[in-house]
Amino acid sequence: MPASSPRPMEPTRDYPLFGGAFSATLPPGALDLSDLRPVPDNQEVLCHRVTDQSLIVELLELQAHVQGEEAARYHFEDVGGVQGARAVQVDSVQPLLLENLALRSCCQEAWVLSGKQQVAKENQQVAKDVTVHQALLRLPRYQTDLLLTFNDPPPDNRLSLGPANLSLPPWSLGDFEQLVTSLTLHDPNIFGPQ
Repeated sequence: MPASSPRPMEPTRDYPLFGGAFSATLPPGALDLSDLRPVPDNQEVLCHRVTDQSLIVELLELQAHVQGEEAARYHFEDVGGVQGARAVQVDSVQPLLLENLALRSCCQEAWVLSGKQQVAKENQQVAKDVTVHQALLRLPRYQTDLLLTFNDPPPDNRLSLGPANLSLPPWSLGDFEQLVTSLTLHDPNIFGPQ
């Protein structure tokens, strides 16, 4: 019998987020960072097993003072400030079609932003240009801005490209889009009394 070749890792479908209040399709090889260290209650943080890539899902207070494209820019600049970015640059902001979202019934508007933030990793002085993709799903019924972030830093030349790592390629923009479009709300009580 011929040896079977290893199958590429499949995405994880219906992965529970926020204690099962949401679920989404995660890209192959996603690690839940809360299994390794404390994560704020309003965040789910997933990291790639090999690269420095990460995906963050955040439940934030609705920023009603900014609308449309400006809301996406506001959150991008806010995240840059929280991360201590030395520079932020927005490359594009586009509306996201609501009919493509599993959350379309409660999402009033959605935006996708791509840009760069110059940030240094913890305990490092050298800042790197990190490509950042964000999707902002606005849920005014729940007074919530749902922010999904894909941090895609430049490849680290020190990474070992041994056989184990070759089976798990870096995440793509398509993996992020699948996370965004598959995000499903199961329990609106996550937002508190309405």
